[in-house]
Amino acid sequence: MRTTNTLRRSALALLTTATLALAPTALADTGRHGADGTAWRGAWAASPQSATAPFGPNWSQQGFENQTVRQVVRVTATGTRTRIELTNRYGTGPLRITGATVARTAAGDTTAGGTAAARNAVEPGSVRTLRFGHRPSVTIPAGETLLSDAVNLPVKAFESLTVTLYLADATGPATFHSFSSATSYRAEGDHRADLSGTAFRETSASWYYLSGVEVTGGRDTARRNGVVTFGDSITDGVGSTADTDHRYPDELAERLAAAGRPRAVLNHGIGGNQVVNDTTWAGEKALSRFRKDVLTEPGVRTVVILEGINDIGGSGPAFPGGPTPEVSVEKLIAGHRTLIREAHAKGLKAVGATLTPIKGSFYFTPVNEAKREAVNHWIRTSGAYDAVVDFDRAVADPSDPDRILPAYDSGDALHPNDAGYTAMAGALDLDEL
Repeated sequence: MRTTNTLRRSALALLTTATLALAPTALADTGRHGADGTAWRGAWAASPQSATAPFGPNWSQQGFENQTVRQVVRVTATGTRTRIELTNRYGTGPLRITGATVARTAAGDTTAGGTAAARNAVEPGSVRTLRFGHRPSVTIPAGETLLSDAVNLPVKAFESLTVTLYLADATGPATFHSFSSATSYRAEGDHRADLSGTAFRETSASWYYLSGVEVTGGRDTARRNGVVTFGDSITDGVGSTADTDHRYPDELAERLAAAGRPRAVLNHGIGGNQVVNDTTWAGEKALSRFRKDVLTEPGVRTVVILEGINDIGGSGPAFPGGPTPEVSVEKLIAGHRTLIREAHAKGLKAVGATLTPIKGSFYFTPVNEAKREAVNHWIRTSGAYDAVVDFDRAVADPSDPDRILPAYDSGDALHPNDAGYTAMAGALDLDEL
């Protein structure tokens, strides 16, 4: 998520570049510890992608100009101070953040059935102006990521925060996250401090520029026990009900809390993502983005890896953006072994997840099913992972194990629905995380 060494080198280079003239603001420290030794931990995350619109219009390709973007996220960690992460990883030029705020989302009808204005209103008295190197605005160079300064905004796990960005200058194509589980909102002009959501008349099912929320303080400050869930659309929560936080990582965080073992759970899934192939619309391959998205997260102990079904199915004609190169079982397993090695080198426990059923979906062919079964056999029996979660069996139809149980099917025979994601979260052995 944050490329710390690159960012620090770039921040130094900015002292002598024209970009600094555009925004004479030092980029915020992106390390696990602040300048005062404060330990930070991830509370929410989304993996960045380059601008694209494979399934219909969004705001990424055109970007923004004299517009305010408001985004609601639910954190899974408690803290007394908060900071956000913004990214221009795939921008074509410098990104000017004219101003930003963070606030607690107002209590009220924040569900999918509520009005847009109700869902993005903020709690009076909770609005905090975000600063970047003690300044209210900042320019983020193309390819870079930064953290805001900390604000005194106590939050509890499972509270929603509203992050509002005012973008006065034309941004160009926007780094974003395509499949969000929550609605984002846009208004013309500067509405960063609005308590009401009435000015935000446009909506989008994606997140823009916002890639993380971190917290510090509270009794768990020094604990390194966060969980990253890494994968494709099934980790991303495609098929779950929007604005209800029913993705399997959301359900896992709630299950941990209910068991008296609260831990942050960070979602780094990207719909359509592959292990060994880059795509035009589904992010960099896992072998590339794992280091950027997972290994830089603060306070993490475990990563759950669910990747590979798009490598198997993506070589067919139905894959959005056109077929990707065919991937053998051997190459896919080699990719998994690389992810495991990188996780271990960072001191992370790696949990392997079996690939869920595809029978009846547009991915299903006898050849693809044989590959899926071979990869799952390796995950279950090789001992390469530190632990295994059998998502395949958790959602399969017992009478037809190659097919997802109808009660868990979102409708495409590929992605689970809310009940299916709950079943997946229930399949994880909490002692193995």
